[in-house]
Amino acid sequence: MSVSAEPTLRLRGPLIAATAFVVALTLRPALTAVGPVLPRIGADQHLGEAALGLLGTLPLLAFAAASPLIHFASRRFGMERTVFWSLLVLAAGSVLRSYTGTAGLWIGTVVIGAAIAVGNVLVPVIIKRDYANHVSRATGVYTAFITGGAAIASLVAVPIADAADWRLSLAIWGGLTLVVAVVWLPRAMQPVSVPPPSTAHDAPLASVWRQPMAWLVTGFMGLQSTSFYLLVTWLPTIEMSHGISEHATGVHLFLFQVCGLIGGLSIPRLLRHPASQRAGTVTASVPILVALLGLLLVPDLALGWAMIAGLGQGAALVAALSLISIRGRTHHETTQLSGMAQSVGYLLAAAGPVVAGFLTERTGGWDVTLIVFSALAAVQLAIGVAAGRDTRIERASQP
Repeated sequence: MSVSAEPTLRLRGPLIAATAFVVALTLRPALTAVGPVLPRIGADQHLGEAALGLLGTLPLLAFAAASPLIHFASRRFGMERTVFWSLLVLAAGSVLRSYTGTAGLWIGTVVIGAAIAVGNVLVPVIIKRDYANHVSRATGVYTAFITGGAAIASLVAVPIADAADWRLSLAIWGGLTLVVAVVWLPRAMQPVSVPPPSTAHDAPLASVWRQPMAWLVTGFMGLQSTSFYLLVTWLPTIEMSHGISEHATGVHLFLFQVCGLIGGLSIPRLLRHPASQRAGTVTASVPILVALLGLLLVPDLALGWAMIAGLGQGAALVAALSLISIRGRTHHETTQLSGMAQSVGYLLAAAGPVVAGFLTERTGGWDVTLIVFSALAAVQLAIGVAAGRDTRIERASQP
């Protein structure tokens, strides 16, 4: 039976609400575990930098393709049930990617991306609904769980690959996803009820695709994602090109993620101002620019730049998700804006790993890549200034 409005759980409480944070643990390990073992995948599958960059980009292309459709699935089946089925698909995709040959490597990567896209779009909306009076703080906790899962995956990827191989290093996260699906199951099993008919306050949303503020939020989301996936995919390889050991690069990527957790938990207090969130968007953007320039100019301090970048990336993700929640006034409105921002944003981010690999193959080094992405970080800073002003998505006029 289809559902014409977002689901309302009959059973609701602190523990039930907190399970949304547990789902966040599954939204990055399948991606961040790849970077530290990317050279092994390339050697085993005979893939060059450009092909490996494409492999890193496929989940983002899946994000972009799936995100606009998730709104319709959530309306038909309910947000909680849609998230539950996405967790099962994510677990299956993790096995498919590792153990079904070369074709499975590529197909499984797409499946993983599509499944994660569901959580990317719906979990922040669920959090906004369940923590309506503390959106920025709850978003910070949510991203801390995302970053924590990503950090652990980055840290243990190489040790697991050493003990077994890169395939198990990637597939093992499917097991975590199944555990989380079991934790989420009580929410998925709750009856879904339909809220009362819309009032004038819930007037239809003017098309987000025509709203300048929606495009600014989308641009900020896309650019912060571009630098994040550049670093998650290529930071270990960039560091290895300067003589840093494979194991050390895995630790550096772990610290990048840990600092992201710190940044994500720290930034909400700068996003609470009722008139403007510019302090948060600017504070989140500056460290990313500084870190990319640092990797270009003083690569010997790679560990420091990785940590600075992590602080910025964690803060920027919270800022982007908070902007989506703040600019949307209802759950459906927020879901639509989230779908747009993550679809177009991740489509932009998808170009990052591929462009980086292409430029590196053409130039024989990472300098040009770092110059290009430093320029994009500067654009992110400028967009953050504009997106941080207090302007809501406009509503369609009433007859």
